[in-house]
Amino acid sequence: MKTFARCLFVATLLAWAVSGADAARYEIDAVHSSVGFKVRHMVISKTSGVFGKFSGWFDFDPKDAKGKSWKTETEIEVASVDTGNGKRDAHLRSADFFDVENHPKMIFRSTKIERKGDDLYLIGDLTLRGTTKTVRLTLESHGTVEDQQGNLHAGFTATGKINRQDFGVSFNKVLETGGLVVDNTVEITLEIEGIEKK
Repeated sequence: MKTFARCLFVATLLAWAVSGADAARYEIDAVHSSVGFKVRHMVISKTSGVFGKFSGWFDFDPKDAKGKSWKTETEIEVASVDTGNGKRDAHLRSADFFDVENHPKMIFRSTKIERKGDDLYLIGDLTLRGTTKTVRLTLESHGTVEDQQGNLHAGFTATGKINRQDFGVSFNKVLETGGLVVDNTVEITLEIEGIEKK
């Protein structure tokens, strides 16, 4: 029985090693990527914005259809928030919202990839304002392409929603009609391109 258990353990390790053996590491190309968000304003419209400074990497193997070897980690400089309005951006950086003085970074670390039918989901831990919560993003892989210099590029889109209250971003005002000035649900869109490390 002990021999069988050892063999099973070794086989599991080998299977894990093989599953990730062909996954290449890509550095995120921030020039050709974007980290964006939208939130409903006063019930009737949506305000959009981006974070201009971020970095990270992802492991990707286009032959791994289930994404078992795929991983990613991204670090965002929260002070780089840009909604196209300086006064609003300053308010977002304040303690009412992101509190960048005490929490300058937002970090996402993937924990697994799930496939359901033709759909892929990126599951990971998002840390914002010192609070870490598990988030689930719909993932679309765009494959790989080689540039004229022989560098391999890979890209994907990830979309999802979070409740900002879960991360302690709780500032708000209530309209006379009962709606919120800033909705609690935030839509996230990541357009990511990476270049394979050599």
